[in-house]
Amino acid sequence: MKQKITNNENETYIFGEEYAKSLAKGSVIGLIGNLGAGKTKFAQGLAKGLGIKRIVNSPTFVIMKVYPIKKEKLKNFVHIDTYRIKNEQDIASIGAEEYFNREDSIVLIEWADKIKKMLPKKSRFLKFTIINNKRKIEY
Repeated sequence: MKQKITNNENETYIFGEEYAKSLAKGSVIGLIGNLGAGKTKFAQGLAKGLGIKRIVNSPTFVIMKVYPIKKEKLKNFVHIDTYRIKNEQDIASIGAEEYFNREDSIVLIEWADKIKKMLPKKSRFLKFTIINNKRKIEY
């Protein structure tokens, strides 16, 4: 397992932007970590790396947001936040599973440990930990 230490939000954002280059079509990325660990900042950088120019905020209250992509046959960046869900059925009921493994979509899930059992086996997971005001990202 690799790890990256970021010293501030900007470095976490840049790491997300760079990480986007490593993604294959149909990728599902799960982010795990406590509140304030950098998951959303990473997601924002990843979105920029995918060519999204809109502001990307955590979909904590709506659970899922879909952003259009016009890059390399990708159509969607799907940003899911499972912080408020009670069980996997909550995710299934909003149609999130329809995007898993779709070749035209990249799916990123914050708090992915809550729904890990329903995610595709090829899913990638990144763990965010706060250490002395820095972020350790294991991937």
